[in-house]
Amino acid sequence: MQPNAAITPSTLSRCDFPWQVKWDIQTCTLCGRCTSVCPVNAIEPGTFRKRSIESLVPGLNKMPESSFKVYHGIRQKTDPGYACVGCGMCNMVCPNNAIEPVGAKFGDTLKFHHDQGGLSRTRGGRRNSGQSVLDQIKFLRISMLTDPALDAGRHEFEMKTLIGRILPPAKVLKARKDKGWVPPVREIYPLLIGGMSFGALSPNMWEGLQMGVAYLNEELNMPVRMCTGEGGCPPRLLRSRFLKYVILQIASGYFGWDEIVHSIPHMKEDPCAVEIKYGQGAKPGDGGLLQWHKVNKLIAAIRGVPPGVSLPSPPTHQTKYSIEEAVAKMIQSMSMAWGFRVPVYPKISASSTSLAVLNNLTRNPYASGLAIDGEDGGTGAAYNVSMNHMGHPIASNVRDCYLNLVKLGMQNEIPIIAGGGTGKNGNLSANAAALIMLGASAVQVGKYIMQAAAGCLGSEQDRCNICNIGRCPKGITSQDPRLYRRLDPEKVAQRVVDVYLSFDTELKKIVAPLGRSTSLPIGMSDALGIADKAAADRLQIKYVV
Repeated sequence: MQPNAAITPSTLSRCDFPWQVKWDIQTCTLCGRCTSVCPVNAIEPGTFRKRSIESLVPGLNKMPESSFKVYHGIRQKTDPGYACVGCGMCNMVCPNNAIEPVGAKFGDTLKFHHDQGGLSRTRGGRRNSGQSVLDQIKFLRISMLTDPALDAGRHEFEMKTLIGRILPPAKVLKARKDKGWVPPVREIYPLLIGGMSFGALSPNMWEGLQMGVAYLNEELNMPVRMCTGEGGCPPRLLRSRFLKYVILQIASGYFGWDEIVHSIPHMKEDPCAVEIKYGQGAKPGDGGLLQWHKVNKLIAAIRGVPPGVSLPSPPTHQTKYSIEEAVAKMIQSMSMAWGFRVPVYPKISASSTSLAVLNNLTRNPYASGLAIDGEDGGTGAAYNVSMNHMGHPIASNVRDCYLNLVKLGMQNEIPIIAGGGTGKNGNLSANAAALIMLGASAVQVGKYIMQAAAGCLGSEQDRCNICNIGRCPKGITSQDPRLYRRLDPEKVAQRVVDVYLSFDTELKKIVAPLGRSTSLPIGMSDALGIADKAAADRLQIKYVV
């Protein structure tokens, strides 16, 4: 608070903020680096006045006197609009470790002041939740013998899965014999980079991810795929040979769709697949929200909107009156756009109505799968109330859908892609393996890649999590050149490759002892166990204590 400022009922002190800036006058050299890099301008240079008492001089009859000294330092702002997010960038650039954010030990009064102006709080990052069910699942079915061919330390097998409508061999042979249409199928790696749009991510981050995916495919023969997210992508990617490593996402807003349509005649390669986004797990029924802070001229040109306007996902078009009708029409139109050569599937938020969508897909010959996004995901802008109080856990939703396919005898025909909170506590490979054994054919991740490949600072303790306002201190989710130039695309690409190689090793370490060296253990739930009786009954896996 500024000196002599009025104290009102809404006035806050430093003690009311979740992150308080600790500054050491003794070691600070007043270089100004900390104030220049703070993404939210939470600190500023300040002028202070200090009073000191001069003691008696020996031998002289003189009264003590007061003297005043003026010095300069760092002041933390107490306006909720400039609240420190605890990113620690000030400490990273300080040459003497003279400044650092410290988490408050007491209650967070700031949470009652986020609604200034009548606006609900939106933030990027994850919900504040603890350990997930996926982290509690154990893998129980282990081979009693050590088989050198399957030993995880000497494995030579590859982990791959399929995306597309996978017909039984007899139907495929009959269709080819009758010169009929066979649904397109792609062989991919079971870990996808989920939809993070060119707009939500910075240009350097997006380029680094694409470079990493291209290297994994062309140098390491790992068929990794990345989803573009809503809003289109740079035209040069649409016209390059690297498009085959990309899943194009089309959403309700059709942002960027004009650019994609105009590029179809000039595409050197077909995309791996087309994903139609109907919902997101962190904000079910809410849609995406790209705030005006991040809509620069390039993003606006790609999406066909004026620059500097907020872009919430518009509602479904008026020609579609139900999710079933919308899915059917979109799948049909997207399939026709590429001559029925590209797999097309919808992405929905996990919900108690997911089974209804899946049952409609089983009757649609052009549906190539179903992507389900659970409640624990979220890398963009979402309302706090949506992230903390809405959504459905991914584990039980995937399990319900898979068991429904088993009843219909179609468990090997329609792949399920699961996402939402996978690896949220760092256990990416174990979480992915659990979802695969519960019935998923592939797993998609977003926030984990941001944390592992670019050093995202967001945490469950509400540290940083300002992806939505375009002030990302690492330059991951910012469209400000002064921020995203901090990120080296080549180093991002290198970290993406490292993440996938380590994931591959750990996944094989889990799968090899199960005896599945030639295929993923999709639906192999008899290998799973959990110490929670309610969770065991709900997921129909073994209860172990």
